[in-house]
Amino acid sequence: MSSLHLAGFGELSQPEASIDYPRPDRLVTGNPKRLTYSLYEHPHMDCGIWQCEVGAWNIQFADNKQEFFQVIEGVVRIHDAKTASFVEVTAGNAGIIPPAFVGTFEVVETVKKYYVIVEV
Repeated sequence: MSSLHLAGFGELSQPEASIDYPRPDRLVTGNPKRLTYSLYEHPHMDCGIWQCEVGAWNIQFADNKQEFFQVIEGVVRIHDAKTASFVEVTAGNAGIIPPAFVGTFEVVETVKKYYVIVEV
């Protein structure tokens, strides 16, 4: 039996952030601090809020994972290695990073976004 789950508990009781940085072998520019506030975890889905300083690093998604996100604040560019093009996502807009995506994630202005990562 499944039940409804509230993802997050408001500003006053936000979960503690996990802090990380891009791996040195993936860095393109900067060394941005990344904060992840996990709001819900499931064997096939994670969601939460993610914040990051300006910088860029190379990404490679697994064949079985994809991400939907909506930018709350800031600007990101997602560069596709296959097409040598990029998509810019600004506050209020959303994007999807598909399975097996290879490219560069660039934070142009400090960003805050909702994310949902799904295993397919």
